[in-house]
Amino acid sequence: MPKPVAASSPVCSATRRAIRTPFARLLLSGAVALPLALSGCGSVQSVRNLVAGPPSPYLSGYIGSVVADEPVAALAGRDVLARGGNAADAAAATGLALAVTLPSRASLGGGGACLAYRAGDKAPQAFLFTPVAGTDPTGPGGRPASVPMTARGLFLMQARYGSVSFDDLVKPAARLARSGITVSRALANDLEAVRGPLFADQQVAAIFARPDGSPVQAGDQLTQADLAATLDRLAIAGVGDLYTGLLWRAYADGVAQARGGVSASDIHNAIPGGGAPLVVNAGNDRVAFLPPPADGGLGAAAAFGALQNGGSAAGVAGATVAAWRASHPSGSGNADLAEEAQSFLSGTTAGGAALGRLPASTSFTVVDRKGGAVACALTMDNLFGTGRVAGTTGIILGASPARLPPPLLAASIAWNPSAGTLRAAVAGSGQNQAAEAVAEATNNVLHDQPPAPVTETGRVNAIACPRGAEHCTATTDPRGDGLATRSN
Repeated sequence: MPKPVAASSPVCSATRRAIRTPFARLLLSGAVALPLALSGCGSVQSVRNLVAGPPSPYLSGYIGSVVADEPVAALAGRDVLARGGNAADAAAATGLALAVTLPSRASLGGGGACLAYRAGDKAPQAFLFTPVAGTDPTGPGGRPASVPMTARGLFLMQARYGSVSFDDLVKPAARLARSGITVSRALANDLEAVRGPLFADQQVAAIFARPDGSPVQAGDQLTQADLAATLDRLAIAGVGDLYTGLLWRAYADGVAQARGGVSASDIHNAIPGGGAPLVVNAGNDRVAFLPPPADGGLGAAAAFGALQNGGSAAGVAGATVAAWRASHPSGSGNADLAEEAQSFLSGTTAGGAALGRLPASTSFTVVDRKGGAVACALTMDNLFGTGRVAGTTGIILGASPARLPPPLLAASIAWNPSAGTLRAAVAGSGQNQAAEAVAEATNNVLHDQPPAPVTETGRVNAIACPRGAEHCTATTDPRGDGLATRSN
């Protein structure tokens, strides 16, 4: 059990303890809304400074691995591992860094989903913070936005599984935004793909365009002063400031100016969900997949099951998700649907309507030196979401799932329940083949095969641990632009 973070207020201490108790299930499901519990209460007072402030010594030897679609974000997570943080700490730092280094797919204005595992646990836990539509998704501006879910989702995952204060994990992202990053090929490629409609918005162009009006290129330096100030504020005032404080008001005003159709109460009530994952047996191992509304996990579980039965995964994931979405057309919210999806998984058969073209996403995986693991997929529900910024916050607005179909957010964690040891952590992206890619890669890892490449367009970030956590191999898809950090 992670050591609770100290705080001066007894209320804050009680809140931290509550997040680690069965009461958290009520909070996760949204049945009980506790703004205080999700506010980063007491986060300014850290037990120790992990990344910012007086430097803590780096560990020697095996520290774990981080694999992400964008190299700078992967290195931010690795630095947390090197300073003694665990997988949940490093995953939160990586996700926050991606909001700076790959905002086309992972802005704080978007959402995502994660699986988290601690060595010896009976099963991983799912954390669901997928994009949610605002109360006026049609919006008069023609670009309805999603409710910002990423910050609270990462905070809740790290509060349950992490070991340090969350504000220490925000500071590296703030420094990247303030001091500047070297633009990666991943970000440059996304900018080039949507440069026309994206740069129609002057505020966005002011961030991502060169002086001559062309998009920044790989190797250019990029600073984001407004986003840096927002992240600084989150580190000082806590994550809840984006949902109940001054940042909340600034963000709501920015959405209104962009005519995004998201109200202040929509933001205030943005509660992550989660609980049990979908689980598929694989011999002596078990594999957990993300449950709906991250239904790419459902598709990956179905495809993995087909492979376990000696069949082909081709088309299974897409057909399964299409059938699920046909019976659950709303696709919004983060209610606990794992039990229903598990029954659906056992009764579904491949076939039916195919999915249309789906939005992009990004993914990352982390394993720490003790065998803890996190696998996450993040999205803006469109490249650069709505293509607009929330006022002076520097946060790119995610696109509403009421306007565009949700992406396939797929991730898996495999473990051996009798030994209590990790076997693999896999997360995927690549639009329509993300779920199939996760299924194929997970199956390959459990059969001592390379996890990637596996499908034509699906991309995976995988960490395979065939002989325990100290013998893990990290792999990013060689066709992408990501980075797999070394273990030591």
